[in-house]
Amino acid sequence: MRPRRPVAALLAAAVLALLTGCAQSVDPIERLGRKAAQRVHTGSPHPHGAVTAALPPYRRWGLDAPLARAPKPSGRPLAGPAASGLAPVVDHVPTRDRVVFLTYDDAAERDPRFVDMVRELRLPVSVFLTDDVVGPGYAHFAHLMAVGASVQNHTLDHTALRGLPYAGQRAEICRQQDKIRARFGVRPRLLRPPYGVYDTVTRRAAAGCGVSALVLGRAAATADGGLRFTAGEHRLLPGDIVSVGSDEQAGGTSLRERTTALLRRAGREGLTVARLEDYL
Repeated sequence: MRPRRPVAALLAAAVLALLTGCAQSVDPIERLGRKAAQRVHTGSPHPHGAVTAALPPYRRWGLDAPLARAPKPSGRPLAGPAASGLAPVVDHVPTRDRVVFLTYDDAAERDPRFVDMVRELRLPVSVFLTDDVVGPGYAHFAHLMAVGASVQNHTLDHTALRGLPYAGQRAEICRQQDKIRARFGVRPRLLRPPYGVYDTVTRRAAAGCGVSALVLGRAAATADGGLRFTAGEHRLLPGDIVSVGSDEQAGGTSLRERTTALLRRAGREGLTVARLEDYL
């Protein structure tokens, strides 16, 4: 019968094998890290998107350069309803600052990775919500708020307001004000009327509900990544409010793709993105 080797002898042999390189080679963590970095720089095959993860955020989201920092707002914010008791209607902010404003409707709920984009690029976006979307999508919009987005009013039931009696319009606006405050702890100051339609009664009801302004858009994102302008020059101008609509309106193009196209265009025209609520 073959004699057993003492445990101490076995351990000594194992240590000797490691020191002399005779044992099976196992890369330490540091070496694995260096190899992953080399794969990123050389463009060689990479596991689990290592190259994408190593890129700076602006490159990960398809931009050629980082977003310029928005300046401190010049001038005073819009004061709110005038003595007439009517909330003003804006699609453009009069400012010399080279900024534009990105606004989204409920469609932001359909693109889960939009939260990542807002967080990583630190986008100051405004999202206008109706109750039938924010109810089931509460967690998504809470995450958007947590990464810096603001939530605003898009009425309770997405009803076309124009032509409705005062009581009906007030209910659509005020009840959504209350719902958003109950869910998110903030009371909206801005209203986007569904379908962009409104009348004098809408403006009076909005002012009565504590709304500072009705927000439309001078430019709207299109399915092919372009922009459609409602008035004036067919190019982005400082102070423009840009509306990014629902996926159905954009032919299925994701919010992320349309946002990237918008940011590229703004950058080419020497503009950056600012927070709308800082100006209104």
